[in-house]
Amino acid sequence: MARVREFDTEAALEAAMSVFRHKGYEGTSVQDLVDATEVGRGSLYAAFGSKEGLYRAALDRYRERYASPLVDLLRSSALTRELIHEILADLVETILRDGREQNCLIVSAATERLCHDSEVATRVRATTSQLEDELTEAIAAAQSRGEPLGARDPRDLARFLMTLIHGLRVMGGINPDRRYLMSVVEAALGCLA
Repeated sequence: MARVREFDTEAALEAAMSVFRHKGYEGTSVQDLVDATEVGRGSLYAAFGSKEGLYRAALDRYRERYASPLVDLLRSSALTRELIHEILADLVETILRDGREQNCLIVSAATERLCHDSEVATRVRATTSQLEDELTEAIAAAQSRGEPLGARDPRDLARFLMTLIHGLRVMGGINPDRRYLMSVVEAALGCLA
């Protein structure tokens, strides 16, 4: 008879995601994960297979938490310059709240694991591609309504915004200053005119 799992998998995943965001993949030891989740090694391995498996599950959770709500917003709201400003300003607030303690797991996975783990690469590319596709559709619809988002190709503008989003995350870790980050947001919005 199979042994019943004796811990809250969701809580363990949340704790592991937090550790990976703080320390990165390489900087996180299995003992760090055991300490953070309060789950024994054997139980973690039984649930997630390996440290890599737990990291991939944390990436999936991160996508659910941060990328999926943006996709839902883009699908349910008419994109305007004001909405873009709101999305970017909310991102700045998230960056400031997280500070240097909680990195963007997508950005850190892209820089730390993309070359070493094809499954991580697939997850990161799928997340960024989905966001780019949704932004492209939203921008095209906004341009067809006459929204002043510039005359550039919607795909190019979506790529610009994706680069801005990831760049804000990186620069926010270097200089978590609201005035600094919002000046970048305002400059970017000026480029959309």
